[in-house]
Amino acid sequence: MLPDFKLETYFSKWEFTARYHMCASDMESMSVAELLALAGDDDIAAWDALRLGYTETFGAPELRQAIADTYESMDASNILTFAGAEEGIFAAMNVLLEAGDHALVVTPNYQAAETIPSAICDVTGIPLDPAENWNLDLDAVRNALKPNTRLISINFPHNPTGTVIDRPTLDGLIDIAAARGIRIFSDEVYRLLERDDSLRLPQVADVYDGGVSLNVMSKAYGLPGLRIGWIACRDHRLLARMERLKHYLSICNSAPAEILARIALKASDSILGRNRDIIRGNLGLLEEFFDEFADLFEWSVPDGGCIGYPRYLGKEGVEEFCRRLVEESGVLLLPASVYSSTLTETPTDRFRIGFGRFGMADGLAAMRPYLRGG
Repeated sequence: MLPDFKLETYFSKWEFTARYHMCASDMESMSVAELLALAGDDDIAAWDALRLGYTETFGAPELRQAIADTYESMDASNILTFAGAEEGIFAAMNVLLEAGDHALVVTPNYQAAETIPSAICDVTGIPLDPAENWNLDLDAVRNALKPNTRLISINFPHNPTGTVIDRPTLDGLIDIAAARGIRIFSDEVYRLLERDDSLRLPQVADVYDGGVSLNVMSKAYGLPGLRIGWIACRDHRLLARMERLKHYLSICNSAPAEILARIALKASDSILGRNRDIIRGNLGLLEEFFDEFADLFEWSVPDGGCIGYPRYLGKEGVEEFCRRLVEESGVLLLPASVYSSTLTETPTDRFRIGFGRFGMADGLAAMRPYLRGG
């Protein structure tokens, strides 16, 4: 039995009622009209002629090819689409793992990365250390391995800290996994939003035969309403097993969403350029804000993504701070309890803030009177 999803339970209360949603995990979205304005003639014709029937379980061939084009060594046959990233995580974990296996998962984490494998088999957490810029300790990985370890699950750029490990660390992790025939499941949903292109890692499916890469239209592209995610993998038999599990889940994707996702992928330079500009502007505002309240916050600019994990230094603690802030000022932040883990200790003095959407200045303005005591 899976436990309540703490983040979604928290959001169910506040996400659509708080005046200032300051912890969103995605980029500012677009309207259908804005997206269609970026489409070529062939895709507009496909949109106009679309019939609202079932789609292929693997995903439309044209969409899978557009996704494959975002990789270095994948083709359409290496792609399986899902109704968002969450379905992809569920399918992958239930196919990659079985009772009697052992998995390693980084902490803190997006809860599904921990609770889904924990419902299947033995799981060990590998904590990212805030004192070391949330870096992945390869010795901790080695020491946690067991004879029955089948999977290592990672997420970089990381949710919630925005950390990106360096390439030698990724290569070292691949060496550890390859020596034991261990799969690496890599959640890459924030890839392409790195602060500097030099920080960008290759997608694990491109550089490791045992790599399983997860991505989605929701985060970097800012199109969560499409509910289009995917897994890239070189192992066709593994993809086929996930596809058979998908028969019990969404079965297939939305036909309109598949075409709109294809349009967005083809227009990625325009969309990602716009989104990086939003992040750049919002990070400038956050730098000024955290400098202004340096006695209350400890902040460093994340390596990538559109979320960060500042430390709150106030005497009442971060849980009370977040509760009172949303109740009294209408500003929604995610407290550290949402990212607590049953596998390892996790920081209790942090909160998630998002900087991928419009309205950052208004949200910060609403926080200032509260922080100044009225």
